[in-house]
Parts: sequence; C-alpha cells; structure tokens
Amino acid sequence: MAASRSVSAAFQEHLQHLGLHDFPCGLGSWNKSRLHGRGSPRAEAAGLGEAVPPGEESPEALLELLRDQHSPWALCSEGSPQDRLLREVAVLAPELLHGSSIFQLVKSLRILDKGVEEVDEGLLQFQQLEELILSANHISRVTSAHLPRTLKVLELCYNAVGDLQDLCAQPPPELQHLGLGYNQLCGPSQEKHLTADFWPNLVSLDLSFNSLTDLPGLVSQLSTLQNLHILLLQGNPLALIPAYRGFLIDSLPRLSILDDIYIWPEERQQFHGLARQPELIRSEARVVVSIGELKGLPNPEAFQQLEVGSEGPVITYSYCVTYEFAEGEQLEGRGSPEGTEILQSPTVPKLDVDTGETKSHQEPAATEEPKAHSAKVFATPGQPWADTIDWSYRKEHITKDLVGLKSYLEAGTIVSVVEEKVLSWPVDPDAEENAVTNKKEGQELKKNTAKKKKKKQQPCEFRSDPPVRSTMGTMRVTLETLLATEDLVATVCDFGILIPEKPEPPVLEEKEVKKGKDKTKKPKAEKEGKGKNKDTAEVEEGPELQPVPLTVQFQMQLLRWPLAASTQSQGNVAVAGGNTQ
Repeated sequence: MAASRSVSAAFQEHLQHLGLHDFPCGLGSWNKSRLHGRGSPRAEAAGLGEAVPPGEESPEALLELLRDQHSPWALCSEGSPQDRLLREVAVLAPELLHGSSIFQLVKSLRILDKGVEEVDEGLLQFQQLEELILSANHISRVTSAHLPRTLKVLELCYNAVGDLQDLCAQPPPELQHLGLGYNQLCGPSQEKHLTADFWPNLVSLDLSFNSLTDLPGLVSQLSTLQNLHILLLQGNPLALIPAYRGFLIDSLPRLSILDDIYIWPEERQQFHGLARQPELIRSEARVVVSIGELKGLPNPEAFQQLEVGSEGPVITYSYCVTYEFAEGEQLEGRGSPEGTEILQSPTVPKLDVDTGETKSHQEPAATEEPKAHSAKVFATPGQPWADTIDWSYRKEHITKDLVGLKSYLEAGTIVSVVEEKVLSWPVDPDAEENAVTNKKEGQELKKNTAKKKKKKQQPCEFRSDPPVRSTMGTMRVTLETLLATEDLVATVCDFGILIPEKPEPPVLEEKEVKKGKDKTKKPKAEKEGKGKNKDTAEVEEGPELQPVPLTVQFQMQLLRWPLAASTQSQGNVAVAGGNTQ
C-alpha cells in the first residue's frame, strides 16, 4: 500500500519547482566568484561588493531576471510572496538555503491542491511558521502535536476533516484564524471543540459548508470565544432555519462580520431579544415555490388533421409545470393546494392522481445526472392550451430534514412542462348490442330495434382512453446560491423552440379512384376557379410568424425571519418575471 503523501514531501517538491539552485538563483558559473569566498555576503546583498568579474552577472542583474514579468525566469502569477522571498534570497545569499537553514526563513507555507493526506511531524522544523494554508487537499485528520506553536493562521478548507478531537489535543495557543470550510463536520460531538478552552485567541472562524445542524448548541459553545469577530456558517443545514442570522447576531454581541456580511447597528437592533425566544429557533426550513407565465406553447390543433367525415376521436389537451422538491417535507396545505399533485417519479411525471385511473404512457425524459438526494415531484393544476398560461402558482414547503434540503439545493431542481393528451371515442350502442344479438334467437330482433330507436335520441356518449403524457421541455435550475447569503432564485426557464411534427396527409381510399373520370372531365371554368382559390390561399397565408421559445417563470425563495414569521408577508411573494438565472 502506498504511503500517504505528507506536507513535508509536498514542500520538498515545491522547492524543486522554485529552482532555488538553478540560474539565476543559487551558485554557478554566473557568480562563481562567490563560490571562492570573494566579497562578504552582507556587502553583496547590499550591492557593495567588488567589481563583477568578466563572464559573471551582478546580483542586481540576476534579481531583474526574477522580477521582470516578461522574463522566462519570472515567477508565475500564482506564486506567493513567500516564494518570491526565497528566490531572491537564493540570489543574494544562496548559502542560507542549504540544509535546515531554509526552514528558519519560512513564515508562510501554502500547499494547495497537491494531494496531501498527512500533516506530519516534519512541520515542526518550521520554527518561525505563522501561516499554514493546506486547502483543497485530502486531509481527514490533523494531529495538533505536529503543528508549530507559532501558528497564527491555519487554513484547512476543501478537505475531508470530519473530527476535531486530534486537532484540539494540543492546539497552537496563538492561533487567530481557523479555516474549516467545505469539510465533513457534523453532529454535536464537534461543537464541544469550538470553545475558548482550545482557542483562547481566535478572532476568525470558518465553518461554512459543513453539515452542522444544532444552532442553539453551536451558539452556546461559540459564545465562550471572547475575541471572535468574524464567523462563517453559511452552507450548513442550520443556516436554512428562518431565524438563523438574527439568532446569531443577538447571541454573539462581539461579532462584527457574519457570512461575509458586516453587521450594522440597525440590524443588531432589529434582532434584539431574538436569542430569548427559543420558540422561533425551530429546526425547520420554509421554502416558497412560485410559477408564473408559460409562453411559446405550440397550438396542438394547428397540427391536427382528420379526414373529412371520418369518425375520429375527440382529442383534448391540457398542460402543467412540474418541479422537484426535497423528500421529507411536511404538507400543511399552504399556498395553492387546489390542483397541486404530488407525483411519484422524481424525474418523469406519472401523475398518479387519487382517482385510481390507470397510469399513463409517456415519452422518455431527457437523460439526467444521478442525484444524491431523494425528491418528490409537484405539479401545477392542468390548464388548456393558450398563447400565455398564467399559473399564478404558489406553494410553501416546510421541512425538518435540513440535511436533505441542503443536498437538494446543491443538486438543483428539475423543472418540466408536461402535455396530457386524452382521446375520447364515440360509443356506438349498435355495435355493442349487435354483439349480444348474434348470440340470441331471431325472435328478439324486434326488441333490440326498439331499443336502438330510443338510444338514438339520447346524447352521444364517449369512451376515453388513458391519458398520454409527454414532456415538452425539461431543464435543471441551480439553487446553490440559497445555501449562501441569497434568499431568492428567480429565473425564466427557456426550453427552446418546439417544432411539432406535422401529420402525414390522409391516404385516399379506393372509392376515390372511381371519381377519377369525373375529375378529368371538369369544365375549364372550374379549373380556373380552383386556381383562384389557390392564389387566394397564398395571399391569406402571408408571412409565417416567427416561432417563440417555450419559457416559464420559476422562482424559489428561502423564507427568513421576520418574513417567515408573518403569513401575510408570505402572501406578498410574487413571481419575478423577466429575471434570468
């Protein structure tokens, strides 16, 4: 099994990348006089050495090669100030970079996205280290005994840290910033490590985008950090609670910045006393989904062709918009319950309505990425075709599964436009009764004839086939901004221009052939008249209308306190039409 990649190994590889012993750094033919001890390092560093021998370069010329952005030896734009310092030391005093001396020069160490898995004891060689940034690696465990005691900044975001116990065994006493964003912290067992007993001088703490759920429990621990002024908790399930921001601001009076937003005195005054109202800190989230106007729907009747005189079915069309929402919500009948349907499939609607009808057939939906969350599909009430269908749909979802809601928001929701087509066939009572009379004796024919006459006077009855549903358009709406500081995602879903397939013209029956002779003998006037009708038709058609893309207005709002505390305020939420995602 391969050994875990350590911080020390990544640092040595980084030194090789800097080329501290290659031109124009280090010692070589370009400054070989130094190799023989000519001139003092201090004088050379100040540019006061003796004249440069022929064939060699002065320290100033070598530094210019490092600093000129057009030079092939210039450091790339991603290089840190610490990297620039080491390269300049390699020019002015290369002997300081030999052996373990180099560790005494490093005060800031940045190792980003290098596949590091282990924070090894080799870090203790950096006796002057104040800043250690190990973001975007694969670190799951940090042993505090391997960290220099001089550390003031420790950044571990975008790793796999799931337990703080080892980190808090002997934490650096002077640490002022601890970055643990985008890790795997979850549960109350981690919150007990976030107190002044472990971090007495902590000023800034980043816990964003983990899986913390207990807001009151976390706040009780953070309140012991007397020097804490900057806190990031966005992206955690607990940040979805309506009273999240207000409760934190009122509970931590020394806090200056929360989730990268400055706390103004007016905001602190607005939330004054909220920390003493535990009934508002319920572990649930409220999300309102609104659907507005639908445009660009092709008229199905314009492409429907039936033979003249044919006894074809009566076709009715209706349309709805579907969307996904996280599994595990509580249904309290708010919003627009009339016509709202909960569908069983998370991707393609089956519309298992409570009528007990047979499930419909449907066309396959567009290929979608697999989801890490489970979701239900909701639908607006069905509406007949129109140029513009205004749904005016609004539904409030309440869920206590905050972890599931976070996963749902990370994945986004699927919005679809669904068409339902129902074919209704006229019921022929003669055909039904003839099937019975064929099995009966001839003496009952008179009774059947009398029944037929009575039923011919009754209204025509229809038999409806199971509805056929097809997806007119599907797209994913990203919702990740709701995990940060945004409360509203408003977009116009554009499904593109729909071009329905025109049906083929009806096939002529054999009886039409008999009329062929009559058609060939039509008078000239009739032929001319036909030509005029054709010309008239061309004039009436005129220029074709430009097709309009199929679009629907969609928005999702995460309710925050005090908006969530007012039912009347919730009713004022309207679809923000025209905004693009």
